[in-house]
Amino acid sequence: MDYLDEVARFVVETSSEEIPDAVLARSALVLADCVGAITGGMAEPEIQALIARPALAGGGPAVVIGTNRRAQPAQAALLNGTAGTVLEMDEGNQFSRGHPGMHAVPAALAFASGISVSGRELLTAIALGYEVGARVGIASRLRPSLHPHGTWGTVCAAVAVARLAGRDAAGVRHTINMAANFALANSRRTMLEGGTVRNAFAGISGQMGLTVHDLLEAGFEADRDGLGEVFGRALSETFDRAKMTEALGERWEVSRNYFKMHACCRYNHATLDALSQISEREGRIEPDSVAGVEVATYNLAVELDDPAPRNMLAARFSVPFAVATALVTGRTDVTSFTGDRLTDPAIRALGARVRVVEDAAMTAALPDNRPARITLTLKDGRRLTGETQTNRGDWADPYPEAELRAKFLSLVTRSFPENAAAALWDETLALPDRACAGGWLKSLAAG
Repeated sequence: MDYLDEVARFVVETSSEEIPDAVLARSALVLADCVGAITGGMAEPEIQALIARPALAGGGPAVVIGTNRRAQPAQAALLNGTAGTVLEMDEGNQFSRGHPGMHAVPAALAFASGISVSGRELLTAIALGYEVGARVGIASRLRPSLHPHGTWGTVCAAVAVARLAGRDAAGVRHTINMAANFALANSRRTMLEGGTVRNAFAGISGQMGLTVHDLLEAGFEADRDGLGEVFGRALSETFDRAKMTEALGERWEVSRNYFKMHACCRYNHATLDALSQISEREGRIEPDSVAGVEVATYNLAVELDDPAPRNMLAARFSVPFAVATALVTGRTDVTSFTGDRLTDPAIRALGARVRVVEDAAMTAALPDNRPARITLTLKDGRRLTGETQTNRGDWADPYPEAELRAKFLSLVTRSFPENAAAALWDETLALPDRACAGGWLKSLAAG
């Protein structure tokens, strides 16, 4: 039995009753977070234009979350996954260096819309899809030119669907290998240059997860170790197969996830957390009083050094913009990364005074830590410094549930009344005890 056989058997043989209650509870939080990000993103103009395309939301069993539209499962996964990415508010996993939830959840929900499934089994499928896909990210080192969205996320989606479909171990192995062959060979520059095609990468992974299911049903097969070939030779130069089974069933990646409150790339978050230390200590810093800002951080975050992003996607991947909008608006939520913030003269001027440099020791601390140090030099000569080793919201410094709920409500009320949003939060967290998830799935529709 090789590593893929072991992983496939784990997916098939792990019963929902065997999964620790804490893992399922965390999976429910991840699901709620994804639903919030999807619903919030669904209100964005480009997503509204996308769902208006008749070939994408032309009817079917699956809910286009936060709307009154329905679609075929593969199209629903595409639309929901794309909407869930656009605000940059979805959860992630620092060890896999990506966002497993937004790859697994839309596919699982789309497929579940056509079957009868308990809440516990739905969460189990999400946890298993998350687990296997995240482990691919941990085991591999993607080429630096690639964006991780849409790569190993196809495995997250396809495994979640395979579990819901009741595939045997051989079928799950084919699922993993076929999904690997659908991984995107995309461009990392999209996130830095504001190429909004990047927002569709996770959605395409969800769509591919459903496509893999259909291909298997039709008798298609994959190569014996497609996962190792794609992630050991094509998209990544190294693939440590032992990482796929290390502490499998003992360490759950969904329990090592992080949640986001800052509406921007995770690589900005250490800097913003360090900046908040200064604000808490000194009170509001007037932007005009700042002569310059230096951010020292790890190499991946140093890439995000564009002081004049061309659109809001590029702004969400810009440390200078994130620092400037935080200082000018006093916030880092969605309201600081939408609307007219991009052209705000005060934000633009302050962003031009932010310098981002690498600290080699901080780079060496990855992936366990995501450090940053920010120093504000004021015009009166004072220097104010904040520094952090971890990011708020990660496994070492989690947000309290009340803050996650507040975030959820702020996003979901873009499409739902507040009482409906609050009820949806409660029902999502109650899914482990629901004998049927059908009513909950229907409640994802607005209007």
